[in-house]
Amino acid sequence: MVLSAGDRFGDAEAVVDGPLRLTFTELTDRIRRAAGAFAAAGTEKGDRVAIWAPNSAEWIIAAFGLLTAGGVLVPVNTRFRADEAADIIRRSGAKVVLVQKGFLGQEFPVPAAVASIDLKSDFLTSGQPFEREVSGSDVADIIYTSGTTGRPKGAMMNHGQTLRMYEEWATLADLREGDRYLMINPYFHTFGLKAGLIASLLRGATMLPVAVFDIDRVVELIESERITMLPGPPTLYHSLLTVSDKGKLSSLRAGVTGAADIPVELVRRIYDELPFQTLMTGYGLTEAGNVTLSRPGDSFEDAATTAGLPCEGVEVRIADDGEVLVRGYGVMAGYFDEPVASAEAIDDRGWLRTGDLGIFTEAGRLRIAGRKKDMFIVGGFNAYPAEIEGFLLEHPAVAQAAVIGVPDERLGQVGKAFVVPAGRVTVKELLSWARDRMAGFKVPRYLQFVDELPLNATGKVLKNELR
Repeated sequence: MVLSAGDRFGDAEAVVDGPLRLTFTELTDRIRRAAGAFAAAGTEKGDRVAIWAPNSAEWIIAAFGLLTAGGVLVPVNTRFRADEAADIIRRSGAKVVLVQKGFLGQEFPVPAAVASIDLKSDFLTSGQPFEREVSGSDVADIIYTSGTTGRPKGAMMNHGQTLRMYEEWATLADLREGDRYLMINPYFHTFGLKAGLIASLLRGATMLPVAVFDIDRVVELIESERITMLPGPPTLYHSLLTVSDKGKLSSLRAGVTGAADIPVELVRRIYDELPFQTLMTGYGLTEAGNVTLSRPGDSFEDAATTAGLPCEGVEVRIADDGEVLVRGYGVMAGYFDEPVASAEAIDDRGWLRTGDLGIFTEAGRLRIAGRKKDMFIVGGFNAYPAEIEGFLLEHPAVAQAAVIGVPDERLGQVGKAFVVPAGRVTVKELLSWARDRMAGFKVPRYLQFVDELPLNATGKVLKNELR
């Protein structure tokens, strides 16, 4: 893929990171030299190497240099504390970890048995051009789940899965040769690494990494670099809607987002107030990549309230208890070094238990109802937080909402809502409004206003922290 991008796109701009600008030819050369550096440092085929650093040109060169040398990439969440990161580095069996020293004022201590390399040092440029042959069935990366519940586990994906999956993604997302792609999604996550870097190398889009999200800096880059492609969580688009001078955003053409439930009004406002021509939504997970995606021409309501149609070569069905099950070429080989957890996740017929609850609409679109573990039972009735959150988001004074179940002596459990307000409203007014719109057992018994919700790096609410 890398060599093909160099051949096909040559002198076109591949990476812009501050003052650094690389063409595809130059990027390919740097990646092959990085592969030589890894090989010279003793990295053999199948060896695991971790990267614990924010988005940057060096991250791109290191990741694809490692893959070109036949290694297995282990991206580590930059939001993890030192102990959390050390646990993943240790459990993955990584021989080396590349870190960016001083990022966000932190020093990242690395397990003693693991070699540490400064990502910003001259290591990546120290090798001779090199490549090692790999096959489509070889493991390419081990990405640890975001850990919103329980200990993160490492999903193993191979080269063939990734290339097939993100060719389809790039087509449906309308990513084009020459697009300028501002990369806010972190590279340690599938959305940033695969829907970002892989898709851009497949299509010939210019990659502009963003290390730390700052809306003023993002607007400045959109205007100065004429950004056309801007995927991100719903919170990104909320931020863009607050920009006073929308003329600075005029180059934007394509967006991509995803969440259990996106307000229809948000999608409508994105199309009405921002210059996006397309906004793709979908559903996927670390263990299976893309499962469903929206299609060009979908209505506001379809884009907001469903996750689209199953991807090519992917089967999706709903189990008797409402859980979404997935089977097909995109399902992981298993969790690294965790045979019991792998067997619990994937049954003997190849169906992956996603842990998400969903239904199919009459048109065959998947609608996600929330996490199986998040469901709570109120006096014998199943209550789904995502559904309740969707109702609350229809109120004009609600910017964000998250619902959890809390113990109740009489009913077993009742709902508690955490709300980030967008206007003036009292708890009493909001609960009264809710009672007029949903069944009594769904109405939160408690409601608390907060300045912000705790989010992981991809914009998912950390409900364990709310609990």
